[in-house]
Amino acid sequence: MENALKKLIANLEKIKGRHTELVTVYIPAGFNLNKVVEQIRNEQSTAQNIKSKTVRKNVMSALERILQHLKLYKQTPPNGLVIFSGNVSEKEGVADIEIWAVEPPLPLNQKLYWCDQKFVLDPLKDMIREKEVYGLIVMDGSEAEIGVLRGKRIESLKHIDSWVPGKTSKGGWSQARYARIRENLLRDFLKKVGDVANANFKELRDIKGIIIGGPGPVKDEFVNGKFLDYTLQNKILGVVDTSYTGPYGLEEAVNRAENLISEASVIREKHILNRFFTEFAKNSGLAVYGINETVNALKAGNLEIILISESFDYVKTKLECSCGFSAEKITRKKFIGEMKCPRCGSQLRSTNEIEIREEIIKMAEKIGAEVELISTETKEGMQFDDMGGIGGILRYKI
Repeated sequence: MENALKKLIANLEKIKGRHTELVTVYIPAGFNLNKVVEQIRNEQSTAQNIKSKTVRKNVMSALERILQHLKLYKQTPPNGLVIFSGNVSEKEGVADIEIWAVEPPLPLNQKLYWCDQKFVLDPLKDMIREKEVYGLIVMDGSEAEIGVLRGKRIESLKHIDSWVPGKTSKGGWSQARYARIRENLLRDFLKKVGDVANANFKELRDIKGIIIGGPGPVKDEFVNGKFLDYTLQNKILGVVDTSYTGPYGLEEAVNRAENLISEASVIREKHILNRFFTEFAKNSGLAVYGINETVNALKAGNLEIILISESFDYVKTKLECSCGFSAEKITRKKFIGEMKCPRCGSQLRSTNEIEIREEIIKMAEKIGAEVELISTETKEGMQFDDMGGIGGILRYKI
């Protein structure tokens, strides 16, 4: 579901309208569909006032497609509904009205109608990022707040008050004795914070990293004292200074750690690609690339990690020629227009193109292979795409 949504978003992002004629509709979970239908009909009436005849016709057609699609639903799906419709033709004056409907993977709480030269995709993108989960701890000597960042949502999980007294001794205590007592109480407090964080963070299956923050030196004592379980200690991305603790401190820590978080997924991808390229360079027999080699490894159940470029565009297609030649082939979509008939040399015509990305991902999940989508925004990612955009690391050498 998530991979299909990622692919759809990537495709919709490429669509740019010639005019403000791409319509986006977000329907929240539990919202009355009849009210949405009523709004779309009102928008049809408003669209009658569009000066350009072509734009008016395209917007009206997109709205009509949406109305027809809404008839398929008796009520709003459990998580809501998102509909995109508009003229996607690249030729001026030629209409090609398409429609896409998405039932989001998480409950949608946003209602939106928007007509523009591009579709509104940010709310769906945020849902995709939900698996980007980060643990948060902000603390000083008086309190600690443990939270989590899911996508763009910050949640407080636990607040812990400290019993550590201030640094200044009161009463008849000697300074040295007071310092020892305070040091022991601080250590007990840090241990409790670690125990609570361990219990909460270990329940987060997809935790990518941990950010530690706070206004003073206590946060550094916590990190240096290794109060987190070693599996979580290794996930600490960095320590940041904040002016606050509590819920405000969690938000401040996220803002100050923005670069750390954004770099984390990039670094992970680089590590995986470096491993792939190292095995490839050593000719160890543990790296495969190309559609045929990778699929064969999948069928053999021998892939530990499958790497798929975000620009992966392989399709299964039937190629035909006017001379009578025909053949089925799996190839990158961008190469289809370059294919010539082996009999007469004419350009082949492609029919019945079937995208195979989801089929490959399902095969990988079936054998328990880890699926990594590789961006094309890094040097390594572009290099991998140049190798065909698909490959993997084998479990054992054949």
